[in-house]
Amino acid sequence: MKNKSTLVALFVFVVFSNPIFGQEDLSLKYASTIQSGDLKKHLTYLASDELKGRDTGSEGQKLAADYLIDFYKANDLKGPVDGSYLQPFQLSSVSWKEVSLKIGKTKLTLNEDFVFVGDADMKRNKKTDLVFLGLASDENISKVKVEGKMVGLWAIGNNVGQAINKVMDAGAIGALIVTMEGQANFDRMANRYKSLTGKGRMGFDKPTEQKPVFMVSSIKMGELFETPVDVLKEAAKNDPSVIPSQKAVFKVVKQKDYVDTENVMAFLEGTDKKEEVLVISSHYDHIGVSSTGEINNGADDDGSGTVSVMEIAEAFAQAARDGYSPRRSILFLNVTGEEKGLLGSEYYSENPVFPLENTVNNINIDMVGRIDYEYQDAENQDYVYVIGSEMLSSQLKIINEYNNITYTNLILDYRYDAEDDPNRFYYRSDHYNFAKHNIPVIFFFNGVHDDYHRPTDTVDKIEFDLMEKRAKLIFHTAWDLANRENRTPVDGTNNRTDR
Repeated sequence: MKNKSTLVALFVFVVFSNPIFGQEDLSLKYASTIQSGDLKKHLTYLASDELKGRDTGSEGQKLAADYLIDFYKANDLKGPVDGSYLQPFQLSSVSWKEVSLKIGKTKLTLNEDFVFVGDADMKRNKKTDLVFLGLASDENISKVKVEGKMVGLWAIGNNVGQAINKVMDAGAIGALIVTMEGQANFDRMANRYKSLTGKGRMGFDKPTEQKPVFMVSSIKMGELFETPVDVLKEAAKNDPSVIPSQKAVFKVVKQKDYVDTENVMAFLEGTDKKEEVLVISSHYDHIGVSSTGEINNGADDDGSGTVSVMEIAEAFAQAARDGYSPRRSILFLNVTGEEKGLLGSEYYSENPVFPLENTVNNINIDMVGRIDYEYQDAENQDYVYVIGSEMLSSQLKIINEYNNITYTNLILDYRYDAEDDPNRFYYRSDHYNFAKHNIPVIFFFNGVHDDYHRPTDTVDKIEFDLMEKRAKLIFHTAWDLANRENRTPVDGTNNRTDR
């Protein structure tokens, strides 16, 4: 942690390198154009039943794209892809015609007792032993024979992908994993997978990997190994070989289709520093219609972020029309496929319209319209979670805090910015695909609630006055970053590159 004198010096630097210091405060003038009524108007359409949950590649997603394009055109913002506002790409949609899992005498039910999170395509049942490993450490692997086995992993708070790859490299033929404590958390995930039944899992097309991975709750893992959960936890840390193995039978049959989708982007060219680009992003897709026909409107996730980007874009566009274009260029980026695994932002980061070396920052907005569990009973509910702002640049967090103190006075809550955050929110939105390329990021977020990924995430539950304040903070920070003399330095270490 920096000492107090260093923080004071940096804060003074931020203040006096801000171009509005001692001048007319144009940031305040144009932030005033961001209004809760306009946010509500746009969100009422984007989160309406007409768009049927904006599922990636669906008609509703494309209607949302049309709405965004019309808005950007009306505000004289440019399409940066040879005049187009769209960056199209293709995904494969993978579904499993048959997934079965039996442990011992227990036949498990898909999307109730377990969810399938791996990849595989098999012609017949595979019979093997399920052995408990717990942690995928060299020490544990030396104690448990994993070759040819299905391996039980206690992956809470750890990098799941790395753990699975390690046991597969050691010869395992499948994995049974726990990634979260408690039955309720697992049930929410299983219900989400159930609602997506028949839609397929989207991603970039690639050959099948024989990595059958099945996720269960912590309680179910204990039941399957006929061992109390606390004993499993202790064995994972000390000696997993004491846990008796179980018989396992599983099968996975795969089907692949293709889906066309597109990112939406609008561009405002800068003046003397126009080669440098600030990206302000949100995802405009959601999870569509459930298997029972219920529409997941996605008002907070991420309709709230999308309309915030729209209003911020309008504020910058109005300033430009008045003769106050930003010094740096700004790309307003609404990505698709976030709900499928951050796919739209990944595609952009691998196929950037503007060189990544010229991309100075990414401000990402995902779920900024509600009050979460932590603040629902708080006296002061004017808060926003800020994630990732001090990892890559020593200045970015301070710049944001300066603008908050100057203009909005929100509670900036950093609890989810911890490296060991068990929710792993840092890895779960689109800023991640900029940060992995060493572009300093800020992720603004309001936390989760009971309506997360449910049909009840609707416009009537949005706190529009609070969302306006959050959007204004983001605008002020963006205005500062777009107009200051020097871009924020990349002087931090990126220690979160692997999801």
